[in-house]
Amino acid sequence: MLLGSIGFVALFVLLFLGAPIAFGLLLVGFIGFAALQGLDPALSMVGQIAFTTVLNEELSVIPLFILMGGFVAVSRLSDDLYAAANAFLGHRRGGLAMATVVACAGFASVCGSSFATAATMCKVALPPMRKYGYADTLAAGSIASGATLGIMIPPSVPLLIYGIITRTDVGKLFIAGILPGLLGTALYMSSVYVVTRRDPGLGPPGTRSSAAQRWRALSQIWAVVALFVFIIGGIYVGIFTPTEAAGVGAFAGFVYALWRSSLSWRRLLEVLLESARTTATIFFLLIGAFVYSNFIDIAGVPKELARWISDTTLAPVVVIVIIIAIYIVLGCILDSMSMMFLTVPLFFPIVAGLGYDLIWFGIIVVTVIEISLITPPVGLNVFVLHHVQPDISTPTIFRGVMPFVAADIVRVGLLVLFPSIALVLPRLMG
Repeated sequence: MLLGSIGFVALFVLLFLGAPIAFGLLLVGFIGFAALQGLDPALSMVGQIAFTTVLNEELSVIPLFILMGGFVAVSRLSDDLYAAANAFLGHRRGGLAMATVVACAGFASVCGSSFATAATMCKVALPPMRKYGYADTLAAGSIASGATLGIMIPPSVPLLIYGIITRTDVGKLFIAGILPGLLGTALYMSSVYVVTRRDPGLGPPGTRSSAAQRWRALSQIWAVVALFVFIIGGIYVGIFTPTEAAGVGAFAGFVYALWRSSLSWRRLLEVLLESARTTATIFFLLIGAFVYSNFIDIAGVPKELARWISDTTLAPVVVIVIIIAIYIVLGCILDSMSMMFLTVPLFFPIVAGLGYDLIWFGIIVVTVIEISLITPPVGLNVFVLHHVQPDISTPTIFRGVMPFVAADIVRVGLLVLFPSIALVLPRLMG
C-alpha cells in the first residue's frame, strides 16, 4: 500500500512537470512493479501487455470509429445539422444558442470527438449568432459546452476506453450513454433559456423559418439520422458487435463523404493520417494504463481502499459522492484523458465492491469528465475554441460556460439519484 501511494504521488509530480500521461503511467507502473517483483518480471509484463494490446482484435473498434468520425467531419455535415436545428429553434430568444447545442449533439453522435465538434461548430454557429447580436459569452459558452456531448453520445471513445480498462460490455455502455446524452442536451437548452430570460439581450431571437424551409432543412440530415440509428440500433438488437458496427460505420462514413463530393485524395490522406496518429496515441495510453493498473493492483491499493471503506460507517452513496467530488477537483488541474487513465483503475474495484453497476459508473465517470472539458484552468474545449476564434478571450469563454457547468452538476445529481436513466436501455438489450 505504501509503495502504491508513493507511485500515485510520483505520477502526479510527473504530470505537473509536463510529462505525457502515457509516459508517466508506463514509467511509474514499470518501476513500481520492478520494485515489488523484480526487473525481469517487470520487463516481461510490459512486453506482454504491449503485444496483447496491439494485437487485441476487440480494440480494432477504436481506429474504426475514429476513422468514421474523420470522414463525417470533412463532409460538411455540421452545416446541415445547424441549419435544421436553427430552422426550428432560431426564432426563439436564445434560439440560436439552443440550435447550436442540438447541432453539437447531432454532430458528436457520429463524430465522437469533443475537440473536433468544438472546432467545427465554432466556424458554423458563431457567425450567425454574432450577426443577430448574441453576447460572446453565451455564443462561445454554448459551443464549448455543447461540444462536450461528443464524449457521451455514442459512439464515444472515452466510453470505449472505460469499457476496455474495466472489461465492461462496450455495446451496453454505448446504449447507456443515449439517455444521459439527451438529458445533457435538454439541460443545456434549459440553461440557455434561463440566462436569456434573466437578460434577453444576451440572445435576441432570430428569423422564423417557414414550414417549407423547415422541411427542406430536415431533408438534408437524413443520412446522419440513418447512420446513427443503423449503428446504435444494430448493436442494441444484436445484429452486430461494436467492432462490426465500427467497421460498418467507417465504410458508411467513407461513402457519405464521397456522396457529398467532399473527399479529395488530399483530404483522404489527411483523414487516414490523423486517424492513425490518434489511434497510436490512444494505444500508447492504454498500454501505460494497463502497466500502471497491474502495479497498483499488486501493490494492494484497491484492496486496502476497499477494506478502509468497508470499515467506515459511510453509506455507499456517500462514497460515490466523494469520488465524484474528487473527479470535479481533478478536472480543474488535469485534462480529461489523464483523469480517466489515472483514476479508473483505482476507483472501479471500489465501486464494484460496493455493489454498484459498472455500466452506471462508466456513465458517471464520462459525465464528470465532460465537466472537466470546460472548467478552468484546464478546460481543453475552451482553449480549442479560443484557438479557432482568437478574438474571444478565454476568460470570456469561461464566464459563458458557467451556466452549463451548473447544468452538468444537476445531471450528475440526477444520475446518482436515478441510476435507471443510464441503465434502463442496457437492461432491455438481448
